[in-house]
Amino acid sequence: MNISSVVIKTPPPVAVGSRMAFVAHFLGRRIAYTYEVRELLEGERFVMSTAEGPFPMETTYTWSDTASGGTRMTLRNQGEPTGFGQLAAPMMARAMRRANLKDLRTLKRLLENAAT
Repeated sequence: MNISSVVIKTPPPVAVGSRMAFVAHFLGRRIAYTYEVRELLEGERFVMSTAEGPFPMETTYTWSDTASGGTRMTLRNQGEPTGFGQLAAPMMARAMRRANLKDLRTLKRLLENAAT
């Protein structure tokens, strides 16, 4: 999914219960959905799930230290598509993996450039 905008709908700081409205483009379609933060362990784990949108989904980010002194981030999306989405699920999963990898590479590049 290529996220084009995010609007935080609740007052800062981000905490359990915070809501964020996302607009993304996926498989040529515009998708709008709202995530709600379900779990937040600073520097370790961040879980949010859709509160509003086309299909239920949960996204989990985890961070851990690496032996070389860096940080490993893991991203997991899970959800149950309905209707046409059930038929297209295998194709959607591959497309989401590609989009996530592209977004993560961009994020890594931006973070590394900001650190220099």
